[in-house]
Amino acid sequence: MTAIAIDLESVFAVDGPLARVVTGYRQRPQQLEMAVRIAAAIGENRVHVAEAGTGTGKTFAYLVPALLSGGKVIISTGTKTLQDQLFQRDLPAVREALKVSASIALLKGRANYVCHYHLERAVSDGRFQSRAEAGHIRTIARFAKTTKTGDKGQLGAVPEDSGAWAAATSTRENCLGQECPHNKNCFVLAARREALTADIVVVNHHLFFADVMLRDDGLGELLPACNTVIFDEAHQLPEVAGLFFGENLGTGQILDLARDARLEALAAAKDYQPLQDATRAVEKAGRDLRLAVAEETARFAAAQLEKQDNFQRALLLLAEELAAFCIHLESQAERSEGLANCLQRALELAARLKRWRSLEDATQVRWVEVFSHALALNLTPLDVGEIFRRQLEGHPRAWVFTSATLAVGKDFSHYGSELGLPDDATDYGLWGSPFDYAANALLYVPQGMPDPNSGEYPEAVAEAAYPAIVAAGGRAFVLCTSLRAMRRIHEQLAERFTRDGHEFPLLLQGEGAKAELLARFRQLGNAVLVASQSFWEGVDVRGAALSLVVIDKLPFAPPDDPVLAARIEQLKKAGKNPFMDYQLPRTVISMKQGAGRLIRDETDRGVLMVCDPRLVNKPYGRRVWQSLPPMHRSRVIEDVEEFFAASTGGAGKLAE
Repeated sequence: MTAIAIDLESVFAVDGPLARVVTGYRQRPQQLEMAVRIAAAIGENRVHVAEAGTGTGKTFAYLVPALLSGGKVIISTGTKTLQDQLFQRDLPAVREALKVSASIALLKGRANYVCHYHLERAVSDGRFQSRAEAGHIRTIARFAKTTKTGDKGQLGAVPEDSGAWAAATSTRENCLGQECPHNKNCFVLAARREALTADIVVVNHHLFFADVMLRDDGLGELLPACNTVIFDEAHQLPEVAGLFFGENLGTGQILDLARDARLEALAAAKDYQPLQDATRAVEKAGRDLRLAVAEETARFAAAQLEKQDNFQRALLLLAEELAAFCIHLESQAERSEGLANCLQRALELAARLKRWRSLEDATQVRWVEVFSHALALNLTPLDVGEIFRRQLEGHPRAWVFTSATLAVGKDFSHYGSELGLPDDATDYGLWGSPFDYAANALLYVPQGMPDPNSGEYPEAVAEAAYPAIVAAGGRAFVLCTSLRAMRRIHEQLAERFTRDGHEFPLLLQGEGAKAELLARFRQLGNAVLVASQSFWEGVDVRGAALSLVVIDKLPFAPPDDPVLAARIEQLKKAGKNPFMDYQLPRTVISMKQGAGRLIRDETDRGVLMVCDPRLVNKPYGRRVWQSLPPMHRSRVIEDVEEFFAASTGGAGKLAE
């Protein structure tokens, strides 16, 4: 055994430094093995991919070798919540245990920091959607005078979704940079200066790609200086990379630009009325583009919408109004830094719109996403692997990718090919969960379910889930693959609960902020939460409050999704099987995420109910359930009822 392996063995020992500092510490062989492999990758500047099941302790498995390496490390996470946990709790604990002096810094996207310039503008303008928002801006102004970091996460008195935050923070587009009169006191620049000098920097995936990988906003010097990059929740990277290696133009950006230009014009060019008129014209053109598409929450290939005259007219009108807007801005740009910035933004948006309308590139797909109040024109690369691989081949450093869900069974080839990881220089490690799933969990697939694509399927899911929910005493997540199914299943369950007199609190995604819904769910103790994609991952409910997870159907992406359709066509041309090589692996990883909500602790017990009959009656279903933790399997509701009624649940066998 090498010297570093011996050192790590003592760190993770029952009586080692971690055990002395971390409350409830348990020694896990998987954790030590993973740490040894990561330490080797760091020491040899190699690529390491690690899947570690729930309870492995993967966070400490990478933090210990990262802190002991002595080099500069960037740790990128999937969510701001995990970012805060690493910075505020995990890193300080491990640093104390190891008695190392490494400095740590937290760096978030600029929209997370109060901007003195835009806050000042918002306070003086005083126009808000509601009295509540006006009160929020005053609270933010008081906070800005006392805070050292300007991090909005430290101001719980203003809700995260308050419109006041948009007015009190900056974006990459509307930041004045060196021209800002508040440059010396800028919270974003202060956070970045700290990050540049720190040994360990905690970022999130969006910031990593936007600022570090794409060299935006002058943060390009952070990556060349580092020796190791560690991605936690690394299963999200292909999706995030596709987003940032592509290009986007949203109607929200148009409206923000119009609003900012109007405020700047009032402050610096009040005597030039044509600019005020132009802001309203371009704002109307942005809104009209959204209204040109009747659907909500939908995705379209560009070719689908370009056949519609009203969409084409709205697109042309937006291009014309943007061009006119640029001319008016150019005539006034010298009157303030703010107007000069608005001109640069307008020129960039006009250029993006022109590229989107005219691009003919087989390596990218043009598509449109429609939301309730906005529309986005997107250019997405069909293959992010080649672009990402160029980053890996730059300055010699270690790259570590870890998550609970990266492999299909024991096969990492799908993940490796999506990110372009070099086969000959990538080390893969797979560590299962130390939890006793065989004793504490049951996989239940009900019999007699209709085709998942049939119109009556949501009603059948509610009907099948109802007795399982009653047996569990509530305490359930019902995870749906579409918002339509979510709402229908929620209605059906509400009717059944009322009819039969069950007083389980019934929560619905969207009724409140995610954090608020989770807090209510934990506190109530017998609630049922019906939710969609945002609750499939990154949600941690330990103990009896969550004892049943119902998944309505296998989470295959809709085949008419424009990006998926283009990738399927590309794979076919390359002689590959799109379903087995791309669609199924993605579904397996998503299923593992959803299933991972159930057992979060050694003492947790519960039932995973998958309503989709394809798990049993399709050959590929076997690959799905074999990738899930090793639970007993059943097809009869009586086993579920017995599981919840008894200290150990009886479990039948899922048909092989």
